[in-house]
Amino acid sequence: MADQPLPSWNEGPARSAILDFVARVTVEGGPDYVPPSERIATFDNDGTLWCEQPLQSQFFFAFDRLEELARKDPTLRERQPYKAFLERDIAAIHSLGKQAAFEVAFATHSGMTADEFATIARNWLMTARHPKLGVPFTQCVYRPQIELLSYLRANGFKIFIVSGGGIELIRAFAEDNYGVPPEQVIGSSVRLRFEGSGGRADLVRLSELNSFDDREVKPANIALHIGRRPILAFGNSDGDLAMLRYTLAGNGQRLALLLHHDDEEREFAYDREFRLSPLVEALDKAAEYGITVVGMKRSWKTVFPDGPPPS
Repeated sequence: MADQPLPSWNEGPARSAILDFVARVTVEGGPDYVPPSERIATFDNDGTLWCEQPLQSQFFFAFDRLEELARKDPTLRERQPYKAFLERDIAAIHSLGKQAAFEVAFATHSGMTADEFATIARNWLMTARHPKLGVPFTQCVYRPQIELLSYLRANGFKIFIVSGGGIELIRAFAEDNYGVPPEQVIGSSVRLRFEGSGGRADLVRLSELNSFDDREVKPANIALHIGRRPILAFGNSDGDLAMLRYTLAGNGQRLALLLHHDDEEREFAYDREFRLSPLVEALDKAAEYGITVVGMKRSWKTVFPDGPPPS
């Protein structure tokens, strides 16, 4: 029914775990009650809130900039890792590993101010389309997750995105698409340099990685930027495992959720073979760690916003 929470979620263990958890922590006076100030939820972005196949959107964003740079410096077409990006060689990009690939993506936008980058990112998101799904990247968000974010907010949760993706790119669309404001986004970042002269004051992006927000860095950045341990966390890969375990290790009621991409018909089916976001330990040891696995095929009635309405 339309007035039921999480209408795009199928009845089953995952939906029940979420509803039961929220009920427990929001009943004032109950044994598991958590005050609103401590209802912190953290979500990975790529592969958790929107599609990350065949590559995270950050890379497609970098492709366009690299083409412009290669016109000025044709030698880039013969030098790795730029050659792999310019040729759209997915296998070669995977072999570079996530951190090296993100460093390339960051380097393509060095030298511009933070404001200039934000404008470029917003303009790109208005026109860029997913190479496989054929729709704008902003339509590749997962409908059931948008419902979950809204449901948590309605129950007093404060939601943070904690992603290995570039923080500035995520901030360019997170508020419009997820309802998550820029100050509640944590992601990988480049170093910035302050420049002030002639009445101007800007932050300039450098081609140096500041923080690669993946694996064990995620809980460290949560402590640094949020200052509270989440009571709910949602990820989709081994890169999120430290965040999920950090969440579960706190006192009181906790919920850690792991999205398993097992729906080749409606999205993609992958885990171990996707090098940029491998799912091995988190899936194999989910029960041991107390993580609730959300199988996309079984748990979701629909995947994308333009999918069929829930029955």
